[in-house]
Amino acid sequence: MEHIYPIKTKVSRASREALQNQHAMLIWFTGLSGSGKSTLAVQLEAQLHERGFKTYLLDGDNIRSGLNKDLTFTDEGRIENIRRIGEVAKLMIDAGVIVLSAFISPFQSDRDQVRQIIGGDHYIEVFVDAPLELCEQRDVKGLYKKARAGEVKNFTGIDSPYEKPKQPDLVIETGKSSVDESVKSLLDFIVPRLTYGNDK
Repeated sequence: MEHIYPIKTKVSRASREALQNQHAMLIWFTGLSGSGKSTLAVQLEAQLHERGFKTYLLDGDNIRSGLNKDLTFTDEGRIENIRRIGEVAKLMIDAGVIVLSAFISPFQSDRDQVRQIIGGDHYIEVFVDAPLELCEQRDVKGLYKKARAGEVKNFTGIDSPYEKPKQPDLVIETGKSSVDESVKSLLDFIVPRLTYGNDK
C-alpha cells in the first residue's frame, strides 16, 4: 500500500515470548450459536490464567458492540468482522499474548484468511461441534426462536449457512462431553503448544 511504512521496533515477538515464558498463539473457537464456544473459551482462559499464562479473550458480542459496531450481519459484514478480528489478534500475538476467540465464523474462506494473517504456527482451530437441534434446544439468547419467526435475518444455521471446518486442529463435541471433560481435552492438546521451550 502506497505511503504506508510500518515501524520497525527493536523488540521482537520472540523476545516478548521469552520475557513472558510462553508461545503466543491464537486459539480460534468456531461453531454454531449455542454450541458452547464462549463457555469453553471462558473456562479455558481461566485455567490457563491459573497456570500462569498471559491471555486475552475476544468474544463476538464484545467485538460487535465496540470495534465492529458499524458492521452488519450480511455475508459481507461477517467477512469483514472476521478479517478485523484476525488483524487485532495478530497485533496481540506480536505482543506475546495468548489470544482466545469465540466467533461463529461460518465461512471456511474466512477462517483460512485468519490462519494466513496469523501464520499457521500460531493458530489453533477448535471446532465446537454440536447438532443444530441441540443448539436450538439450548437457545441461550433466544436467537433461534427469533430467527425461526423471521425477526432475525441472516442467522447462521437457519437462513445463512455454516461451513464445517475441513481440517480443524481439534474437535470438541459438546453434545457428548461435559464442560469439564471438554476443557480437559482442550488443556491436554493446547498447553504443550503454549509452554515455552516446547516445539509448537
